[in-house]
Amino acid sequence: MLTGMSIPPPTDQVAHPAIHVHGLEKSFKNLKVLRGVDIDVARGSIFALLGSNGAGKTTVVKILSTLLRADTGTARVNGFDVATQAADVRESISLTGQFAAVDEILSGRENLVLVARLRHLRNPGTIADDLLRRFSLTDAASRRVATYSGGMRRRLDIAMSLIGNPPVVFLDEPTTGLDPEARIEVWQAVKELAEGGTTVLLTTQYLDEAEQLADRIAILHEGRIIVNGTLHELRQLLPPAEVEYVEKQPTLEDVFLTLVGARTDKEQR
Repeated sequence: MLTGMSIPPPTDQVAHPAIHVHGLEKSFKNLKVLRGVDIDVARGSIFALLGSNGAGKTTVVKILSTLLRADTGTARVNGFDVATQAADVRESISLTGQFAAVDEILSGRENLVLVARLRHLRNPGTIADDLLRRFSLTDAASRRVATYSGGMRRRLDIAMSLIGNPPVVFLDEPTTGLDPEARIEVWQAVKELAEGGTTVLLTTQYLDEAEQLADRIAILHEGRIIVNGTLHELRQLLPPAEVEYVEKQPTLEDVFLTLVGARTDKEQR
């Protein structure tokens, strides 16, 4: 059966996961948004939560970032329970939404310095300069953010979210509305986060984004995880096709449409 299929990651990656979710449910009045979500995210990995609009991706992120309370189920982030240790969870995370939360009047460097000062960190100028260099924004450091491209704003937004070195970062559809070049810029920034040891939970409806970035991919459909595994493992769920006698491996799009379609057909019977 395809429903709820989960391909377990290596044991050493789940001994102490950065994010652990079990049986998560959430309803808004009569609308059931989450129907028992189970997720484990290994430390220092990129985990993509893939789904169509309305699948429940943002609701999961809001619960994990303590902005919403689940109706039932448990969730731990960086070892802390999101319901009973919310303050510790908030100290451990950063959340970047679909739109860059930057001040366009200020320069890129001023945005970073401001956040560092608000967090009462020492040497805010040094912190800002390090992040500008890390995200290839040094040449634009003194320019007003209003002059930045979409990709530059998003990279600055992600840089701001890293002030204080949170071990877990939630990126909720970070490339929505960006052009292809800007999306590639953001992808590179996200890859560098994981290379530096940061755990990234990425929600997206873009299949190519999950293919490019994720160590593991979970497909969320109508409030349930219907499959969870590496890209290679997900591809194994479908047989390869032959195109003019050349074996063609299924794409993530093939897997997604097959699984979601199979689920929808089953529910309509």
